[in-house]
Amino acid sequence: MSIEETKAWYNGYGLYDHNKQEDILYSIYNPKSVVEAMLRHRFGNYWNQTETYEALKIYIQMNMDGLKDAIIEMLAGNSVRINIGTFHNDMTTFATRDDILTLLVHLGYLTYDVEKESVRIPNKEVAQEYINAISTMDWKEVISSINNSRKLLEALWNLDSDKVAAGVDKAHEEISILQYNDENSLSCTISLAFYFAREYYTMIRELPTGKGFADICLIPRKIHMDKPAVIIELKWDKSASGAIAQIKEKKYIDALSEYQGNLLLAGINYDKKIKKHTCLIEKVDYKK
Repeated sequence: MSIEETKAWYNGYGLYDHNKQEDILYSIYNPKSVVEAMLRHRFGNYWNQTETYEALKIYIQMNMDGLKDAIIEMLAGNSVRINIGTFHNDMTTFATRDDILTLLVHLGYLTYDVEKESVRIPNKEVAQEYINAISTMDWKEVISSINNSRKLLEALWNLDSDKVAAGVDKAHEEISILQYNDENSLSCTISLAFYFAREYYTMIRELPTGKGFADICLIPRKIHMDKPAVIIELKWDKSASGAIAQIKEKKYIDALSEYQGNLLLAGINYDKKIKKHTCLIEKVDYKK
């Protein structure tokens, strides 16, 4: 079974070892799920057979102090800064959103980065648990966006710029609780709109490339090498063609040279005056 797929499904936890020479970060997998996958010869979600699943729904439903916004950001692949200092080390006393997020770290539903003082969803298996939980709650707009992400990805593969723009518009409307005022908020919307891409890709934000950083890159995992690699550049109140031009001018393509003949460039712009997205997609043959 693929190590890469095992990482995507069950890795993502970290443990720091602080010593005099250096700080070492150890990567930790969910042992129960890894064993289940190896025994059954199938990657899947084995987490919901644990008793903490019902607890997850209870804590999310509290929606305390912007908790919903934080979870949407993390489903989009972002990290969220938290203060763990107010946590009372029990499962009943919550004064802030951060107390609930800290508890979710203890339960394994989030991983904590001690250096950045932030949390994120560790892997594909746990992300699916959040989807399962919110699908039974009044989060219809988020579930709708995630369900529509399959069609949006297919539109991208088919080079259908109009459908991609319309799909992103719809995702923006459905998760409008997020502040939408710059490229960072646009990036969060795009990441959630293309949620289904995680079935085939490793999604990387701000990938170092050429003469800068590509906003979003979709890198096919080894068992899905038939899918095209994708570079997505975002613009705020500029133009989609300008986004494509930036990809080429700053040589972002160089970082994905191994995907010759199977690489898509997508430029997405948000026009704040008309409150609509535009998109331009190109398929390129990489030439050094």
